[in-house]
Amino acid sequence: MASRVVRRDPVIHPLAWVTWLLAVVAALLSSRNPVYLTVILVCIAATLRAGRSQAFAPALPLSPWRFALIVVTLSAAFNGLMAHFGQTVLFELPAWLPLLGGAVTLEGLVYGAINGLVLTGIFAAFLALYQAVPTYALVRLIPRSFYPVGVVLSVAVAYVPTTMAQFGQIREAQRLRGHQVRGARDWLPLVMPLLVSGLERAMQLAEAMTARGFGNLSEAQTAHNISRGLIVFGLATLAGGVAGSLIGAGALSTALIVVGGLAVIAALWLQGRGVKRTHYRPQLWTPRDWAVVAGALLVIALYLLPLPGVDQSSLAYSPYPRLSFPQVNLLIAIGSVGLAVPAMLLALAGKKTNRSPRA
Repeated sequence: MASRVVRRDPVIHPLAWVTWLLAVVAALLSSRNPVYLTVILVCIAATLRAGRSQAFAPALPLSPWRFALIVVTLSAAFNGLMAHFGQTVLFELPAWLPLLGGAVTLEGLVYGAINGLVLTGIFAAFLALYQAVPTYALVRLIPRSFYPVGVVLSVAVAYVPTTMAQFGQIREAQRLRGHQVRGARDWLPLVMPLLVSGLERAMQLAEAMTARGFGNLSEAQTAHNISRGLIVFGLATLAGGVAGSLIGAGALSTALIVVGGLAVIAALWLQGRGVKRTHYRPQLWTPRDWAVVAGALLVIALYLLPLPGVDQSSLAYSPYPRLSFPQVNLLIAIGSVGLAVPAMLLALAGKKTNRSPRA
């Protein structure tokens, strides 16, 4: 009996993943509190672990633990050797050493390690996005008015793995023929077929794009002229608003910036109407996506917006002059757990997949 192949859609919508990524980056860049950073990093680690158990998850190009070991160590060492501040002196370097001479303090090492953890969190968040969302799904999020950029990105993203796979095939074929690479001249039988095949793929792609009418817009020329005029008007108004804010125009500059921004958005929307986009099977927006977006927006609000009753002074932390335990706001600490919503949803989806009978 032939087995039935079931297509598996992503558990979370790509746009919800992008919102989660923006919330993670915003939270990491706006705080140096070790407690909040620990909560955020635990949420990211849980998301990475849950996403790794999903079907068709790609292998990570670099382990986040290895990245953390390298970056945190280098950041702590660099800041400890360059910033000679703090009261807890570990040892002193000779004063005749340029930039390095002076006291190496515990506070300097801790602050450098905190900055390394921030970089590690950002890197791990992008790894989670790479692991959960296919590249073509991210390219699809590009607005219709920027469709040439989307086409270029999709071609560029597909070019590297295709070229590497073809290079491996050519090298294997030459190896079966007894070819051995010993010098620079021996690479010629490998490079020339690769260049020829690359040109053939480029010609095939150009012919396919021409046959599908790439660059032919369906809207009238009048609509394009209107969109171009709106872009020129919007950019000029934005420039006037920015110039007005520099000379203290106040409300007038704010109004010009708002009007210019709306004009640019309207021009992009009008330009995108002429591009028809089709989907073989569009992914629907589900309550799971709303949960991810709600958790991300909660974190953005707690870290960036002046909410009543939320003391955001604990976001700023400095171990200088003497290392001490940071202040913690329970609302911010508990609200940061909203970044763990994708991990919970992926874990639940993995349990349902394991329990479901196979065809």
